[in-house]
Amino acid sequence: MEHKRIALVTGANKGIGLEIARQLAEAGVTVIIGSRDAGRGQAAVAELAGQGLEATSVQLDVTDETSIAAAATTIGARDGRLDILVNNAGIFDFADAAPSSASIPAVRKVLETNFIGALAVTQGMLPLLRKSAAGRIVNLSSSLGSLSVNADPSSPYFAQRYIGYNASKAALNMLTIQLTEELRDTGIVVNSVSPGFVKTDLTGYGFMTPEEGGRLPVRHALGGVDNGRFIEPDGYTPW
Repeated sequence: MEHKRIALVTGANKGIGLEIARQLAEAGVTVIIGSRDAGRGQAAVAELAGQGLEATSVQLDVTDETSIAAAATTIGARDGRLDILVNNAGIFDFADAAPSSASIPAVRKVLETNFIGALAVTQGMLPLLRKSAAGRIVNLSSSLGSLSVNADPSSPYFAQRYIGYNASKAALNMLTIQLTEELRDTGIVVNSVSPGFVKTDLTGYGFMTPEEGGRLPVRHALGGVDNGRFIEPDGYTPW
């Protein structure tokens, strides 16, 4: 009997995270919804159950190492391993801005969640991922995290100067690069995936639905030959 793959999606109680969880469940994966608010996580599980999809939830605040450790213990005791980690949890703060005017507390909060949180969760879950026959880590990135794109005056993103958010995604991309090399001999595959410009509570605007935005991260969570790449709907993005 083939064992079902087990996936943890952080920040999965709404938006792209919930859609990623939904699509993974539809693909037959055992999905664990990581949610900072336990009640919202349980509500997301109930929403998926209403669609005939099975999932569980775990309280997980990516900025709280005690919470991360407790979640890893829970998953380890119940499931024994982790096959897929999707580092989706992320925030945007409208006090973030160009370097000369950005709120320092806002920048600090964004970096703490989007980069350090993903690093901390990855550290906490790596012992479980190492028990997988084919572990996969998907880091949810953004075009705004590309140094090449940020430096290109012809890019539509050139004027999007949010020093905290852009730097957090650039740092997340560095995590992908360094993890790929560190884990090269383990069979664990790591990629940065930008879902595209999705309209969610985070952005308030965009031209893709969460369902459309979930497809690329799910594709790379489930398979593919790429490792250590920065991938967007149109193809590869330069770091």
